Amino acid sequence: MNTQEIIDMYYPAGSPLRDIYLRHCRSVADLALEINSRRALGLDRRLVEDAAMLHDIGICLTDAPGIHCHGDMPYILHGVAGADLLRVEGVDERLARVAESHTGSGLTPEEITEAKIPIPASRDTMPRTLLEKLICYADKFYSKSGDMKRKSMSRVEEDMGRHGQAPLERFLELKKLFGDVE
Repeated sequence: MNTQEIIDMYYPAGSPLRDIYLRHCRSVADLALEINSRRALGLDRRLVEDAAMLHDIGICLTDAPGIHCHGDMPYILHGVAGADLLRVEGVDERLARVAESHTGSGLTPEEITEAKIPIPASRDTMPRTLLEKLICYADKFYSKSGDMKRKSMSRVEEDMGRHGQAPLERFLELKKLFGDVE
């Protein structure tokens, strides 16, 4: 099954959520492809695009009415829910790992436990590979609500800082790896 078929299966044509999903994921994909090229990362373009287009596949399973999501799970679980969904669909494990590890700047076992996030602390939700880190980074520049325009670096850093010093520091490490975004 290809990327578009998976999107079509979970995000029906004509739905407001599909429009939000496609606009957000396309923006993330375009930025990730731009960074891949500019920084000469050497990642396969198709893999980068597929990863970006599927990284948020799990949002339809969450309860986030502001973006037309009417599922049962808390929004914080959209990454792991998406990874599970992709694995059930038999998608390349690299794409499932991107979904699983893109939330925030990754979630450490300590953060999961401290925030009482209903994810087993043993589950690896940190971006490890270059692809996982790239999509995690590019994702931070686009919201799924509001005007959905690219955020400034200072705005992203401010947003990440609201989640604590450790997530901000991890984001700043990604910034060193991938460069500033204009």
